[in-house]
Amino acid sequence: MRRPAPRPLLRTLAAALLTTLSLLTPPAPPAPAGTGRPPDVVGVRPVTSLERAFASYADRGRSPRHWTGGDSAYSVPTAAGELWVFSDTFLGTVRPDGSRPPVSGDGPTTPFVHNSLVLWNGTGPHTLTGTDRAGRPASAVPETGGDWYWARAAVPLGRGAALVLARYTRAGSGPLDVAWRANVLARVTPGRPVRAGDLTALPSGAGVAWGAWLARDGDETYVYGTEQAPGGGAFLRLARVRDPALGGPWRYRAADGSWSGRERDSARVTDADGRALRVSQELSVVRHGHWWALVSQRSDVPFSDEVRVAWSSSPAGPFSRPVTVWRAPEAGPRGTYHNPRVIAYNPHEHPELEHGDREMVVSYNVNSLDPRDVLRQASVYRPRFVRVTLGRR
Repeated sequence: MRRPAPRPLLRTLAAALLTTLSLLTPPAPPAPAGTGRPPDVVGVRPVTSLERAFASYADRGRSPRHWTGGDSAYSVPTAAGELWVFSDTFLGTVRPDGSRPPVSGDGPTTPFVHNSLVLWNGTGPHTLTGTDRAGRPASAVPETGGDWYWARAAVPLGRGAALVLARYTRAGSGPLDVAWRANVLARVTPGRPVRAGDLTALPSGAGVAWGAWLARDGDETYVYGTEQAPGGGAFLRLARVRDPALGGPWRYRAADGSWSGRERDSARVTDADGRALRVSQELSVVRHGHWWALVSQRSDVPFSDEVRVAWSSSPAGPFSRPVTVWRAPEAGPRGTYHNPRVIAYNPHEHPELEHGDREMVVSYNVNSLDPRDVLRQASVYRPRFVRVTLGRR
């Protein structure tokens, strides 16, 4: 049967509120392990309705606190609406010619923050940020001692969400010279500012940035973490926790397949050949029937434009060899911007926007290696979406 066409984002996300009803019923037991071959990808196409809705919202705002673009683009359905979580974010207005005012200088400027939230509910989208001591827009989760927080994944928690964040600091003068410091947990509730005292420390002793993805299955939440790999990309590690708010205790998947209470025992997730799997820093692992789909970016090529999918019968792997399902048409000199500095990165799935197990809705970020490009063309720095159609299981 042919699936219905994607709905405009406003109706799609308002309808996603219905998924919160599942929070009121006991979780379903885990599905049995997959057998035979995993699903085939039979088609991929852009979800232009989602992209147009975000672009329309970004371009029409006139407030200095208005979202005009961001990366990460995690999403979580909450009792208050669909909550989108962004890392580096431009706020303010977009000029009629599609450009942003400068970030600093004389006259109106573009506020820039390291994380933001957009709540999308039945009344439309609403940007949620923090406020600094001078009353200016600030990151939704405040900076600490010169360090800042980039968003990771979140799980529903009442009207808000339990959000994992990675604390970063400067490690040089270049735009990519940053270093991970620690993991924290924030309880995010629309209408209530997040304060530094609201943050809870998470396990951070093994050099793993936890929370790249959170997958609820039965009464367990699987917490995926990334460890920087030599030469680019990251190794994937896995923990699990029963507390729906991620408070602990955490247990870590060890090399022998057991679950240890010590973070240092966490082992790298492997591929079908027993080798450590390389992934992007952001990703997703979502159950489709009896199979788990790992969505990541090709990591052995710098700034690759390839979105890849690998499959496993277990959330812990091993995963099949990744297969490229989409090449970002915006990236590179032959891309739609005809700009060699434009890149695509960090894809992940949005299961609450899908029509059952036979499809995947996947976002990815677009950006430029030259920050001036995203001021000249605001449309560069916004998420893109594709719908992946799955066939036989």
